[in-house]
Amino acid sequence: MEEQILYAEIERWHARLDALADAIWQQPEGPFAEHFAAESTAALLREAGFQVELGAGGIPTAIRASYGSGKPVYGLLGEYDALPAMSQKLSTQKEAAVPDGWGHACGHNLLGTAHVGAAIGLKAALDAGLPGTVVFYGCPAEEVLTGKGFMARAHLFDGLDFCAAFHPGRKNCVEKGISTGLNSFKLHFRGCTAHAGGDPWNGRSALDALELTNVGINYLREHVPTTVRMHYVITAGGVAPNIVPDYASGWYFVRALDRETIEEIYARMLDIARGAALMTGTELEVEYLGGCYPTLNNHVLADVMYQALADAPREAWSEQELAFAGALNGTVAEDALDGGLHCETENSFGSTDVGDVQHIAPGIFFETACRNLNSPGHNWQVTACSGHSLGKKGMLYAARAMALFGLRVMRDPDLLARAKAEFAEKTGGKPYVCPIPDDLPLPLP
Repeated sequence: MEEQILYAEIERWHARLDALADAIWQQPEGPFAEHFAAESTAALLREAGFQVELGAGGIPTAIRASYGSGKPVYGLLGEYDALPAMSQKLSTQKEAAVPDGWGHACGHNLLGTAHVGAAIGLKAALDAGLPGTVVFYGCPAEEVLTGKGFMARAHLFDGLDFCAAFHPGRKNCVEKGISTGLNSFKLHFRGCTAHAGGDPWNGRSALDALELTNVGINYLREHVPTTVRMHYVITAGGVAPNIVPDYASGWYFVRALDRETIEEIYARMLDIARGAALMTGTELEVEYLGGCYPTLNNHVLADVMYQALADAPREAWSEQELAFAGALNGTVAEDALDGGLHCETENSFGSTDVGDVQHIAPGIFFETACRNLNSPGHNWQVTACSGHSLGKKGMLYAARAMALFGLRVMRDPDLLARAKAEFAEKTGGKPYVCPIPDDLPLPLP
């Protein structure tokens, strides 16, 4: 009976949820600049009867919206930021809606809205007597992997008993493996200009320092664990070949499957940069941008989520939706979408700041099929599917499954106790240490 209450309430809000996802898709915004998305999401939650704090933790585009009282407290981790240069029309050909504009090539318009739908569904169960509290979190800036870290620094996740995070994907899948954590930082080198042909000996090349740093980091790859990932882009390298560059900079990530290894390799990368500055007679400035924890998917909760995905209603794809996905794939329509149910146990070398919350409270991460099978991540095809009805069907399926998952955990204290016991064993009693230092300012655009 309670399960039908969830589904009926989500269906009652179905059109409004679709409209919210569409509106955010049509007005994509970058990290920490998601004002339209945050305000639209907050307005819908207020209308649904939630206590809503917009600007939670002093972060203008963060939301904390709650309903209910007492324990257990279930957190739903929504996001809504977009990606640069990923604008796309509802087309099976690459066609930007706005040249070089932002676009939802990670499907966060669907992601945030699915969590809103789950929260609204669970509110109906709470009204019918389910004990506990549901909290929707609108988390900015996942694409730069620091939004939840800044929220954790503000203690917004304190008091959670368990949490769930959905992401639009190529298949219906519960994650049991680990996704890497990371540190993000920039290196700025400053030297002295000179005429590159006439008197180069009077110059001190910042670009030389940056290139030596990158060479050193590339040599370092042989001497780190195979699970470490290091990558970078050059963000400034000089203005003309005949001027010795007095400024150069790069942006770097280091990823690993635990925070200790991240910090160790990060320190070695900084040592390389210091050495390069010494070799070139330049000055080095390190700009730490923040970091995140690896994920810590709880297997007790993952099994509950897997069953919820098996049991929750899912709408069939229409012929038009299959044809759209098939055209993107370049395949026949029958092979365009994956309707099966999977459990992924392999580790992933992508990153998400969901890991920060999963080191505060037990949690799970899962996906539903919202795009064509052949779509690469962070690609214009994902943007197209995220604005299409096939993406919104995956979104509503995720909302039903998350609500059902929350219901089953909230009404079973023994189940939650087992999840917390697993959490305690995996963390070894180590407290969460926020990778966003107290003195790091919020990077508002």
